[in-house]
Amino acid sequence: MALIREIRKRVRLVAPQVLLACLATYFSYHAVQGDRGIRAWLKLGQDLAEARALDADLAAERARLERDVALLRPDSLDPDMIEERARLLLNFGTADDYLIVLPKPKD
Repeated sequence: MALIREIRKRVRLVAPQVLLACLATYFSYHAVQGDRGIRAWLKLGQDLAEARALDADLAAERARLERDVALLRPDSLDPDMIEERARLLLNFGTADDYLIVLPKPKD
């Protein structure tokens, strides 16, 4: 009987400390690993950096395309741009171009 009383006495002394340690561990774990924890915050930062890099690439591509379109407008035709488009679309060439004919691949 004395042993049981001694165990109950010690449990009453230790139980709040164990409970607080468990709560601290729970909240610490979720502060690091949770949906809004440190790791999720770092992942969002990485995703944001990737999105900004993609945005910069797309802005550069758009600026290049807008420049090319501006060169093809009727009020500012660029002869070099017209020649480039004609070569690409119509297979146009000049007399000093070299033509290399490759044999057709056999299937």
